Amino acid sequence: MIFLTTLPLFWIMISASRGGHWGAWMPSSISAFEGTCVSIPCRFDFPDELRPAVVHGVWYFNSPYPKNYPPVVFKSRTQVVHESFQGRSRLLGDLGMRNCTLLLSSLSPELGGKYYFRGDLGGYNQYTFSEHSVLDIINTPNIVVPPEVVAGTEVEVSCMVPDNCPELRPELSWLGHEGLGEPTVLGRLREDEGTWVQVSLLHFVPTREANGHRLGCQASFPNTTLQFEGYASLDVKYPPVIVEMNASVEAIEGSHVSLLCGADSNPLPLLTWMRDGTVLREAVTESLFLDLEEVTPAEDGVYACLAENAYGQENRTVGLSVMYAPRKPMVNGTMVAVEGETVSILCSTQSNPDPILTIFKEKQILATVIYESELQLELPAVTPEDDGEYWCVAENQYGQRATTFNLSVEFAPVILLESHCAAARDTVQCLCVVKSNPEPSVAFELPSRNVTVNETEREFVYSERSGLLLTSILTLRGQAQAPPRVICTSRNLYGTKSLELPFQGAHRLMWAKIGPVGAVVAFAILIAIVCYVTQTRRKKNVTESPSFSAGDNPPVLFSSDFRISGAPEKYESREVSTLE
Repeated sequence: MIFLTTLPLFWIMISASRGGHWGAWMPSSISAFEGTCVSIPCRFDFPDELRPAVVHGVWYFNSPYPKNYPPVVFKSRTQVVHESFQGRSRLLGDLGMRNCTLLLSSLSPELGGKYYFRGDLGGYNQYTFSEHSVLDIINTPNIVVPPEVVAGTEVEVSCMVPDNCPELRPELSWLGHEGLGEPTVLGRLREDEGTWVQVSLLHFVPTREANGHRLGCQASFPNTTLQFEGYASLDVKYPPVIVEMNASVEAIEGSHVSLLCGADSNPLPLLTWMRDGTVLREAVTESLFLDLEEVTPAEDGVYACLAENAYGQENRTVGLSVMYAPRKPMVNGTMVAVEGETVSILCSTQSNPDPILTIFKEKQILATVIYESELQLELPAVTPEDDGEYWCVAENQYGQRATTFNLSVEFAPVILLESHCAAARDTVQCLCVVKSNPEPSVAFELPSRNVTVNETEREFVYSERSGLLLTSILTLRGQAQAPPRVICTSRNLYGTKSLELPFQGAHRLMWAKIGPVGAVVAFAILIAIVCYVTQTRRKKNVTESPSFSAGDNPPVLFSSDFRISGAPEKYESREVSTLE
């Protein structure tokens, strides 16, 4: 509660008797906001036998002795003051009425300090009073919180600001008080030493959630931009509540088990782990672990956590059961199947309790069972897409184990649609992409030339395999009137597939520019090419030889520097024939 008085002022008098001697009163301390003003109330007295015609006075800053040359705040005789107080000080009281009240305006931090008054009745009748007032320049309101705030018990929080400036009156408002209660404004109250304050009260019943809440008070001055804010954090005391604790624990035999008990309270609680009335561990903390190394069935049972402080207590229990994780799953080995066949895969394991069994392929779940030790996967009519790596995963709440296995699906070759030929400048390049398992053989046939080239002749054809895909590239170097027909043929033990490779782009038009004369020259070049290819194959002991009949008139004409090679641009190609 706030205790303020409205009784008459308590005067500090130096006089020892009625009729007295020199005496004065002023508040020992007074405060005001920076940028506002302050009125320091002051009364003084002097012996009755002195009857001065005029009473003068001087206010000094930080020292009462003139010989120390302290800054003059106000001087009634000359009006000469220290530069720090020019235009900022004036006397509100009437010295003839023994009222020495001083007004200071436009307050700044350097004006904070001690203020002394000296009475001047003329001649030797001068006296500097030892009593003084200490001025404190502030920037924040004062929020008063009771020393102990307990959850569930009503409290009163006050906001107090000085109101000693007759020219500016503060107005108070609360910040962050939503949900705490409505404020009560007491208004302007007088303190014991005659100074004034503005007071606003806030009554509310705090909860544990209010602990640490930042409560603010704002003082503003109407018709100005002056605004000051102060804050206080609530320290709410409340009993423990256990907020974190293991559910029933099933642990693998021989493993490490850590039981956690965490409590929310203010102040911190004493946490105690017990089993069958025996204390296992305790500490003053917000969370406490109980570590059990290499647990055995003998440690199976109920464990209790007790949390307590000066405001109350709470306890909770947790059960511990010793279990074990799944063993490594077993599968019926790596399998090979022909496209269209049915494949059956069995995955089995042991665990306690029974696990969840799942078979994955490329992160896609194919089959799963819950709380069973075996899982059967049936794949009717397998396709090439079923080829690959599979995972069998067994898991329960205590662990996870997995086994991989491979399914290989064999099928006849398939020539993919991206296979094609393309012409650029003096080069025709043919790409044949084949999907097959096992790996197929690939051959390129030029039927109008009766020429067949396969990937074994690496100086003509470049091949590369990636997974189930085999990519073969045939490069024809030279120019002709029309592109040649190229047929790609692929075969393995399950079948044969052929495809005439389409030409891409508008390059066909370029072949018609050579004309009849060029055709005659190209025909001669063609004969030379066939002879060269025949000789090359004989050197390699190749029994099959390409041939052309005398009456052939092929639609593809080649220029005088025609070459066949199998490597792409980054590989060196072999020249087949050259005619001057």
